[in-house]
Formats: sequence, C-alpha cells, structure tokens
Amino acid sequence: MDYERQQHAPIYEALERFRKKRVVPFDVPGHKRGRGNPELAQLLGEKCVGLDVNSMKPLDNLCHPVSVIREAEELAADAFGAAHAFLMVGGTTSAVQSMILSVCKAGDKIILPRNVHKSAINALVLCGAIPVYVNPEVNAQLGISLGMEVSQVEKAMDENPDAVAVLVNNPTYYGICSDLRTIVKKAHARGMKVLADEAHGTHLYFGRNLPVSGMAAGADMAAVSMHKSGGSLTQSSLLLLNKSMNAEKVRQIINLTQTTSASYLLLSSLDISRRNLALRGEESFEKVAGMAQYAREEINEIGGYYAYGMDLINGTSVFDFDVTKLSIYTLGNGLAGIEVYDLLRDEYDIQIEFGDICNILAYISIGDRLQDIERLVGALADIERLYKKDSTGMLSGEYIAPAVVASPQQAFYAEKESLPMEQAAGRISGEFVMCYPPGIPILAPGEMVTQEIVEYILYARDKGCSMQGMEDPKVEHLQVLKGGI
Repeated sequence: MDYERQQHAPIYEALERFRKKRVVPFDVPGHKRGRGNPELAQLLGEKCVGLDVNSMKPLDNLCHPVSVIREAEELAADAFGAAHAFLMVGGTTSAVQSMILSVCKAGDKIILPRNVHKSAINALVLCGAIPVYVNPEVNAQLGISLGMEVSQVEKAMDENPDAVAVLVNNPTYYGICSDLRTIVKKAHARGMKVLADEAHGTHLYFGRNLPVSGMAAGADMAAVSMHKSGGSLTQSSLLLLNKSMNAEKVRQIINLTQTTSASYLLLSSLDISRRNLALRGEESFEKVAGMAQYAREEINEIGGYYAYGMDLINGTSVFDFDVTKLSIYTLGNGLAGIEVYDLLRDEYDIQIEFGDICNILAYISIGDRLQDIERLVGALADIERLYKKDSTGMLSGEYIAPAVVASPQQAFYAEKESLPMEQAAGRISGEFVMCYPPGIPILAPGEMVTQEIVEYILYARDKGCSMQGMEDPKVEHLQVLKGGI
C-alpha cells in the first residue's frame, strides 16, 4: 500500500475546491444548496446540503469516471489489496447483485450457502440463475448456521461441474468464517469464480489477527460494506475485483442498475473513510477487537448469556471467528433474542443491531467507547435479574433447511394465490419471508412450504421479529404458486 498516496482523498478535496468557488447553480438538485428547502438545511446543516450536488466536470461522474472518482477508485483498490475497486451508492445490496450479475446469466448454476442475504437471492430473480445450496451445519444450541464445510462445497462442485461460481459469506452476521482460501483454490481448479459477501468484513482488510479477507484469499470479487464497520455513510459500499475480472465489463453491469445521480455525500464519505482506514485502520480495529473481547468476558460472567467467540472454532464448519463481533446467545435466560433486543431499546435506551429467535448482535466498531460497553453489560445484567424465565418450549434456529422446487425467478414471476399461513404447508412459496435484520430468508420464492416452516414463521412473528418480504404486512397470508409449477 502506498501510504503517501493514501493521505489524499480526491473526491473530498474536489468538493472543498468546489465549495470555495460559490458557483451559482442552474442544475439539479432543485433545493439549490438548501435555499429551496429550509427545513432540510436546518436538519442537515448548510454545509451538508451545499455539497449535495450533481455530477459535473470538476467532480467527475460515477458512471464513467475519468478524474477524481477514478483516482478514488484506484486508492481504494490499493488500500484493500484489490486490482480494482468500485464506489457503490446503492448499498452492499447493489455490490452483491453486481457480483452475481457479472458472472451469472439465465440458467447458470451458482453454489451458495442457504444463509445468504436476501440481496443474493434477489439477484437470482433478476438474472434467472439457479441456486445450488450448500446447507451449512447448524449449531443446535445457538440456533445459528455455521460456515461452508470444504467437503460439502467440493461435493456440490463435483455434482454440479457446470456451476459458474461459488458465493461465500465472509464472515456471517454472527462472525463465523469458512475456509475461504481452500474454497477459492478448489473452485479455481474447476474454472469457477468465487464471490465473497463481505458485508460484515470491511475490517478484515486492516485488522491484525483477524480472519483472511476475500482479496487476500484470492476471491475474484468481494462486496464490502464500508458503512458498517468502515465508518462511511449509510448506503455507501465498495465492490472489489481481483485481476481475474474485466473491470470495465463489470462497470457496465453496475451501470445497469445503479443510479446515474450518485450522491456526493456518499462518495466523499467512502473517500474519507478509505483514507482513515488506510492510515489508522490497524490501530482502530485492534481497539475494537479489545472492546468486544472485554464485553464477551463481562457478559459471560453474568450467567444465562453466552457471548461466543474463538471457542467455537473447529477447523471445519467454523474455520475462523471474527472477534470484533459481539454475538450473544440469550435463551439461557428463557428470553428470545428479539425480546432482549426490545427490552434494551424500550427500557434502557440501547439500540443493538438485531435480535433473532435466540441471539442478539451488538455491533462494535470504530465509533464505540468503553463507557458504552459498560452500559450495555450493566443493562444485560439487569435484564437477567429482572426478566429471566423458564426456556421450556422455546424454538431455536436461524432458518429451516428448505427444499428448492423452482428457481427464484420462475417462482417470483409465476401466477400466485394467497392462502392463510396455516394452510400453506405443501405448497410452493411465491415470495420471501424473513426476519430483518439479519435478512436471511426463512422462505424464498420456489421453496416448498412445510408445517415446520409455517410454525417457525408464526413463532418469529409472535415473538416480535420484524417480518419482511410478504405482501401481507400482518404475516397472516402467504403467496403460493397456483397449481404447482
């Protein structure tokens, strides 16, 4: 990495030059530096709305960059050890979908774990590719999916030699990593591309003693969520490419769906955050890992909770663990993760990342302080003392391994009918059902609905999970395929 060059932030610097010129705007956006919308200027500040500008020659254009944006891309690639980097303003959803659309066309097979984010399955709806799921082993106690075992990925490759790519979560939402280096080696030996969903792995590129990053492992592409652990503004992301990919072809794929009016607030936040991570990332994430480990030790002293970490590593389904993740099992207190999530927010004014059926995740990042960690630990101790109950009859599990009957695209566009949820077993789902976060579908279009899945959905709904993906906001009816396939 070129540390001297990394001190520059070309988009940010171009915006500073632009701001000093006091240019009279006869272009969009129509709020004209906030003057046309004073409430917006009051909320965000005059400097912020003054930099909410349109593409112009001095500021380059994201769709076809030739100056400051292209330089920012080159600096990002250098910082992340990639051959090329794209600045993404549609979130990591757009980066994941661009990866899949770059390697898959209609009818192509892609090998992926079933605990993928909905954005990956949505990409299959868009392009018509066929999923070949490797159902990861599940930790029965914690109710979470583990990593992709190399033997299972290899089996899927051997059974589907015509598959074009393998997608790997690196890490999962909960911090679990697969043996990415070995998966890359075995996929490349068969002519398959490897795509790394690193929505929760920005820090892997800069922290010491953390799991291997996608680019370092030799993955062909990686979607990196800079706005999560990297410190940029919400909705900003990076798409990284190794030298095996044609960057300009990928740019054409990105331009199929990405906005032609990219926000310079998002672009400059990516530029500034990249510089910050390149110059100070190692020390920052060492501090983050230390805070997360301290929190784990304190929480495990409370009793009833299990804040898991490196102790889960077994060399196969948990090849490595991201110690910056503070994942906590709550069922030992007889409380679903979503119940603890609600208590923390409603009773203690603490907002954590998510709660599922039996876990919570507190996201620790470069903006956290030790006193905030102490407050979280104190609140969890309070909840254990005041709200603990018997756990008999409580469900666990992130999702139930589904049977895929039709491709996501085929089912999504098929003729459907609405059935009461209780009557949907035995039919084929025509829509998504998921708790969000984490956004891992319980059901996806084309999957068989079983009685067990119906009971799981109703349980999650009644426990208070935020249910998404369905036409019925009350989660009482499900869209199923009319008359089968």
